[in-house]
Amino acid sequence: MAHGPEDSVWRTIRQEVKEDAEQEPLLASFLYAVVLNHESLEDALSFHLASKLESSILPAVSLRDLFHAAFKSDPAIGAAARADIRAVCERDPACRGYSTPLLYFKGFHALQSHRAAHYYWLRDRRQLALYLQSRISEVFSVDIHPAARIGSGVLMDHATSIVIGETATVGDNVSMLHEVTLGGTGKVQGDRHPKVRDGVLIAAGAKILGNVVVGEGAKVGGGAVVLHDVPPHCTVVGVPAKVVGRAGTDIPALEMDHRFNGEDTPDRTGG
Repeated sequence: MAHGPEDSVWRTIRQEVKEDAEQEPLLASFLYAVVLNHESLEDALSFHLASKLESSILPAVSLRDLFHAAFKSDPAIGAAARADIRAVCERDPACRGYSTPLLYFKGFHALQSHRAAHYYWLRDRRQLALYLQSRISEVFSVDIHPAARIGSGVLMDHATSIVIGETATVGDNVSMLHEVTLGGTGKVQGDRHPKVRDGVLIAAGAKILGNVVVGEGAKVGGGAVVLHDVPPHCTVVGVPAKVVGRAGTDIPALEMDHRFNGEDTPDRTGG
């Protein structure tokens, strides 16, 4: 693996979990099984995701081998996972430490599982990738097509009912909340899903439909239905979504501020 003795994320996770195991003996066996019995974040992820996604078709031992092979072959997956952990801890006030997303947050679990499915999709093992997509959707209520391309430093907060289509792309340092859809508009073929650039904040329930571009540093209000391109660093709200002003900050995904134009009035669309 590309991450060794200098892997500060993994080192911090192990320290947190050691303390947790001492403070909560009832969970000690769980914490050892998921974290402390492993030598790397990739090993821990392989074990934990396999235990969650196992089925009568693919038992945990087989899934663990599949995840481990993907993570070992492509170090970029591990690097992205570490960036995602940092993103969750920096942006989600419910996150108490680096170990929390790994242990408990299904948005993080779904995203790392997708990264493995995407790995196999790119290597033409498409039936396997689609099977993984199906299991991820069943277990985590997050449906991401394995062909979708997702950057690093991504936060899927709560994550329930997030849907991301086949030709969608999501840039780096993007934040999205539950019930976000990056979908198509119907029976259009080919390149038909949204392109979300770096630093975008997408609030709860927003639907972005079609081959549209959400520009860098834009903000999409809760419940908005986006059918056209969103200019960089602008805020859009409503059905259909319209520009209501600037995003108020260069990278709204990092600020997680759902207000309009940085005003004191909360975003009444539910973002």
